[in-house]
Amino acid sequence: QVQLEESGGGLAQVGGSLRVSCAASGSIFSINTMGWYRQAPGKGRGLVAYVTTGGTTNVADSVKGRFTISRDNAKNTVYLQMNSPKPEDTAVYYCNTWPSWAGYWGQGTQVTVSS
Repeated sequence: QVQLEESGGGLAQVGGSLRVSCAASGSIFSINTMGWYRQAPGKGRGLVAYVTTGGTTNVADSVKGRFTISRDNAKNTVYLQMNSPKPEDTAVYYCNTWPSWAGYWGQGTQVTVSS
């Protein structure tokens, strides 16, 4: 059974930094591109960034230059480093494969950016 557990969210200050983590159990991690997604209040869920098994990354234009995605294959963990967050980055952050699989969504972790 596959489980993805997000952690590390909380309150961040504009201009500060925060790192969220996602630990994966099961067999999906080593063979899949992994992604971070987010859903802000009243909006749909969208892709923030993804990282391939080989470490190639891609991030959304809205966070380019501020957010970095990485993975530790030995720990089955994917990270999202959020630098210089903005109030509009406030959302619930989720990890999943990319493309996403409906059965893999976890509870997410809330990130709130305060000015």
